[in-house]
Amino acid sequence: MPYVSIRVAGTLTKTQKEKISVGVTDVIVRETGKPPESVLVFIDEVNRDNVAKAGRLLSNG
Repeated sequence: MPYVSIRVAGTLTKTQKEKISVGVTDVIVRETGKPPESVLVFIDEVNRDNVAKAGRLLSNG
């Protein structure tokens, strides 16, 4: 059973999550030949206070 874990800084709308899930599932199905029912997609939304780039928190702009 393929599973995909996606982490994003901030939040996504339900529609965005649905579109991402469909797109990722389509790629996995196409490339592996697995049935769509076997693909699990996990989307983790991480608070921007908990992610830093180049030593600066993303919440700081």
